Amino acid sequence: MVSRPEVEVELHGGPLDGWRVPVDPTDPDPWTAILSDHGQHPGGRSLYAPDAAGAWRWVRDLRWDEL
Repeated sequence: MVSRPEVEVELHGGPLDGWRVPVDPTDPDPWTAILSDHGQHPGGRSLYAPDAAGAWRWVRDLRWDEL
């Protein structure tokens, strides 16, 4: 089993603003889609990705069947 490094980042904007979540800093396609009942599609996911400065910003909410 390979251990992947994780760092904790703060989410900015959207329904999960202020949450801190673990991400893999070595992922070549960094983004995270977190299960959320707080967004536009309850039971769906809130999508976050790093901006050019490295802050994790809300992109949009996804329906449960979009991933």
